[in-house]
Amino acid sequence: MNGLYTILLLIVSNCFMTLAWYGHLKLQSIHVITDHTPLILVILLSWMLALPEYICQVNGNRIGFIENGGPFSLMQLKIIQEVISITIFTLFSVLVFKGQALHWNHLAAFACLILAVYFVFLK
Repeated sequence: MNGLYTILLLIVSNCFMTLAWYGHLKLQSIHVITDHTPLILVILLSWMLALPEYICQVNGNRIGFIENGGPFSLMQLKIIQEVISITIFTLFSVLVFKGQALHWNHLAAFACLILAVYFVFLK
């Protein structure tokens, strides 16, 4: 179960991370945040979203780490995190930023990440 909890926490973490890193760009494009909005307010908004991201990320890594009784090595945790991150980002960019299209090279890069998961889990 620790493996499942780890993956779920990393998914939630990456949802918050993506919103913290890129959500302000969408808010700017729909004029919720303007060019005159002070940068410090945008940064504070991102930090507010980053706190739950770190809570989930740290807990997910602690639960999943093999030395804490979890099923994953440090390298496996990082590769899992990267695949989840690019998956969440891809969904976010396609669904929220509707003008962003997926191209063959994006899919090829994603396939390379899937191969990275395969190779990192080889015994």
